Amino acid sequence: MFSAVLVTRTLRVHRRRVSEFPYKNPELALSARVEDLLSRMTLAEKVGQMMQLDGREKAVEQVQHFTPGSLLHILDDRLEAAMDAASQTRLGIPLIVGEDGIHGHSFHAGATIFPSQLGLATSWDRELIREVGRVTAREMATTGAHWTFSPVLCVARELRWGRVNETFGEDSWLIGELGAEMVVGYQGDGLADPNAVLATAKHYAGYSETQGGLDASEGDLSRRKLRSYFLPPFERVARAGCRAFMTGYNSMDGLPSTANRWLLTEVLRDEWGFEGIVVTDWDNVGRLHWGQRIVPSLVEAAVVAVRCGNDVVMVTPGFYEAAQAAVQRGLLDEAEIDAVVRRILRLKFELGLFENPRRPDRAAQARVIGCAEHRAVALRSARECVVLLRNDGTLPLDASRLKRVAVLGPNADDDLAQLGDWSLGASQYPPERGKHPRECTVTLLDGLRAQAPQIEWLFEPGCSVSDPDTSRIAAAAELAASADLCIVVVGDHIKYTGEGCSTATLELMGGQIALLEAVAATGKPFVLAQVSGKPLVLPKAASSASALVYCFNPGMLGGTAFAELVFGALNPSAKLTVSVPRHVGQCPVHYLRPRHQHGGYADLSSEPAFAFGYGLSYTRYEYSLPRLSASRLQPGEALRVELSVSNVGERDGVEIVQVYLADLVVSVTWPPQVLVAFSRVELARGETKTLSFEIPFEQLALVDAFERRVVEPGEFELRVGGSSRVEDLRSARFEVAGSLDPLARIPGVLRA
Repeated sequence: MFSAVLVTRTLRVHRRRVSEFPYKNPELALSARVEDLLSRMTLAEKVGQMMQLDGREKAVEQVQHFTPGSLLHILDDRLEAAMDAASQTRLGIPLIVGEDGIHGHSFHAGATIFPSQLGLATSWDRELIREVGRVTAREMATTGAHWTFSPVLCVARELRWGRVNETFGEDSWLIGELGAEMVVGYQGDGLADPNAVLATAKHYAGYSETQGGLDASEGDLSRRKLRSYFLPPFERVARAGCRAFMTGYNSMDGLPSTANRWLLTEVLRDEWGFEGIVVTDWDNVGRLHWGQRIVPSLVEAAVVAVRCGNDVVMVTPGFYEAAQAAVQRGLLDEAEIDAVVRRILRLKFELGLFENPRRPDRAAQARVIGCAEHRAVALRSARECVVLLRNDGTLPLDASRLKRVAVLGPNADDDLAQLGDWSLGASQYPPERGKHPRECTVTLLDGLRAQAPQIEWLFEPGCSVSDPDTSRIAAAAELAASADLCIVVVGDHIKYTGEGCSTATLELMGGQIALLEAVAATGKPFVLAQVSGKPLVLPKAASSASALVYCFNPGMLGGTAFAELVFGALNPSAKLTVSVPRHVGQCPVHYLRPRHQHGGYADLSSEPAFAFGYGLSYTRYEYSLPRLSASRLQPGEALRVELSVSNVGERDGVEIVQVYLADLVVSVTWPPQVLVAFSRVELARGETKTLSFEIPFEQLALVDAFERRVVEPGEFELRVGGSSRVEDLRSARFEVAGSLDPLARIPGVLRA
């Protein structure tokens, strides 16, 4: 009894003394609080703050042993216990809690799950994407999460790569614009906002430029190519206030991203002025030793990680001993550790975690998670993200003319295929964690039945995506033959998309090709829908379809939006942000390929099946020629563009107006045109609207052979229209003033 009382009194004295430390005083300047706390920390405590550990295993014990700065994959009751353990450590430094809220609070059962990032991008709706980020943050905050590892700013040019679904598409400028909106949504009114979460720009950088589509491979990227396409989205979100960056698993020019000081320090911090934190991806520091084998042990890996510019080390438990050993052996100065820990502590103070650790709140969860207001945002996003790519006039359907409709295909009633990667049921969590409650999701079949209950709906999957069994195809063909019309839903499976799940082909898998051939052979009209994480190559039988609808993992309410489109309650407006190939051998098939190729393929068109920016509507739009503010721009002068768009069809609608720029003579290889502006425009039937855009002078730039972003004098063309296809664009030319010998722009041509 005496010893227990003594221990209790000792703890009370300890806590009272800690509470009197200056770093605990919220009235002090932030920098003073950081320095006071840092001065009291041992080397082990400093290294602990650099660590982010997996909270799914022995979280309390890990907190007590490592005093880590962060945990991930831990919520609710288990998180409460871990937070208690952190508060009882010597200095009581609070945890920052990370979770993968990728398209909603992905791993919390019943949370609102939105379309994938690729799906959201097809809306071209800045405000919607900001609101999706806001809703995700609100739901995450109630469960004790402070930090989401999103948005993904990778450029999707290799479609075999498994993580295409996580991207905003193939255009780096558009990626930056949409990514900045998502960051603003996540971070709300600032880091001190208790209903906000810290955003993370990932994967920095060039992770998506893989060899053979394989995840985490070496990217063949020059610094000029990085500056041209892969770095601009990250610079955009850094300037928009994103305070965390994550490295990728990839390497470039022989250096893993985590070991690339030029990338992490010279560009990110020195050039862009970034003051936030850099977190590695899962065990990236460990991989320097056991994976890429560029160092002989974890001690040297720790030195590389710190010196190159990493702050938070995700799930490399051995870093704790290795970093301390590096200091003790003189390989690292403790001052180098201090510089990193200052950034981490500063962020925690800015988040207000010392005053409010932002614990899980069960009452708030009951009010907020999956609430009607949030599901309304999910429905809006699904409506704006369903892409109509082909239609012979069959759509929209007239329900009064249909008695029996066959719904066929493996993805017609598969809720997990609809939610996609980074949701419960996907590979990131074990199967015993289950899926999101089935009643939360409206599948395409659910939506059709609800939209037209008077129709007799006949359902038969016919085949599987994940195995070649074709035993049910005959039953599907029999249903098709007995119906007035068929709706066939194909796509991919969760095992063929996501992290570590690249594919060698883009063909429909399992028995899906045979299913389409059987349906086409019946001669019955059919609508083809694709529910998938990325574009897939469709077989010849798909050309028999009367209409083609793409649903890039449309989220919980994707079925409602799809049914509304099919029956005309929704006039589609979505447009692709990634090109759809005719064959996997075309990849990369993006619209930003540099101009001039010596012929095309001898056996196939080099043009995609569907181009970037393309998507159909139930109405038609006409564009005027663009009117420019000047035919000759002076250096530094912005270009103002005016144009008119008319709805000349029979339906009210929304048109996504796209503005492209072509630099007609350049000193380096460069795309034929680049996107420089866009706008969603609501137009009533018969209505004409005049739009104005201002293109900053810097947006006319290219990256020259010296890696400089410059605007070169000469002739340009401004193009406006409803897609990136030349036949959909109207143009006007202008000139940028200046005199420059064209030979002087090419290194080594002129004599000294």
